[in-house]
Amino acid sequence: MSVIDLRSDTVTRPTAAMKEAMAQAEVGDDVFGEDPTVNELEDYSARLLGKEAGLFVASGTMGNFVSLLSHCGRGDEVLVARGAHIFQYEQGGASSLGGIVLNPIGLSKMQALRASDLIDNISPRDQHKPITRLVCLENTLNGIPVPLENIDAVAEAAACHDLKTHMDGARIFNAALALKTDVKRLVEKIDSVQFCFSKGLSAPAGSMVVGNREFIDKARRARKVLGGGMRQVGLLAAACRVALDKMIDRLEEDHENARKLAEGVAKLDSLHVDLSICQSNMVWIETNFPGQRLKARDLVEELKNLGILVLATAPEKIRAVTHYGITNSDIDRTIAAFNTAVTTVLEKADIQTGSRS
Repeated sequence: MSVIDLRSDTVTRPTAAMKEAMAQAEVGDDVFGEDPTVNELEDYSARLLGKEAGLFVASGTMGNFVSLLSHCGRGDEVLVARGAHIFQYEQGGASSLGGIVLNPIGLSKMQALRASDLIDNISPRDQHKPITRLVCLENTLNGIPVPLENIDAVAEAAACHDLKTHMDGARIFNAALALKTDVKRLVEKIDSVQFCFSKGLSAPAGSMVVGNREFIDKARRARKVLGGGMRQVGLLAAACRVALDKMIDRLEEDHENARKLAEGVAKLDSLHVDLSICQSNMVWIETNFPGQRLKARDLVEELKNLGILVLATAPEKIRAVTHYGITNSDIDRTIAAFNTAVTTVLEKADIQTGSRS
């Protein structure tokens, strides 16, 4: 039985075109600035997002971290959404390694930062408080595209208070597609942006940081101290360039598959899907019906037995992510598997509690 892996879009495999580009890549020592394939990728990426310069890094986490280190000093404060990757899934590295204070804002992990949040949470210039330096946005935030007017309002409020802005744009091309907005316009007022090649764009590794030249010079130093000087890394950069040329437009297929999956699972008894937040390639499935003994981890295990891999992100919540390589028929099989798995898990629960003979 073939496995349908919906745990993340990081499980994508490089395309044949990427492998061919890697085999033919011209390389040099990138730490000396002599890898032509990396240099071209950095220049192209910067132009694509409307910034002056770019820096190729190993991962999105590294890209975010070098950006925070370049904007902030030790003891400085960063305002960030509670559900943001920087706060939730990067081991608190900004704080533990960079000495930067992260101030998480919002009651829900699905809630993006708003201009009013920023204004209400900037630390006063008081010797008891850290100095607020930076505002971090994320797009998409847990699969939800953050609208252009929201981004612009936050950026304008930040500028009025002499704060810099950073965008964790790991899936920024998904966001631009969902919002029907040019990616350059989406980050026009943002000072620095990180985006990933290794998620929906399907490259084997790598992320890009873009901003003005002074910022990128600082980020390059930060990358080096983190051990991110990767020498003949044009091999990876070649695959990433193919990703930008060939894989952005096809993200629409992932969004369509996610919507189909969301609508299909939403029709099943015992599961709930908020269709309003299924706008890109992530589907959030809830199991917390009153009095029901259906736990996410049990459902995930039963789905695994049926050849479907998804993630339990909370006791009553499951995440499924569509990506390159997932077909329309895979979605049909996944919906059917959810139906079977729910029935099996509930039957096992009934037997364990003695509610069935």
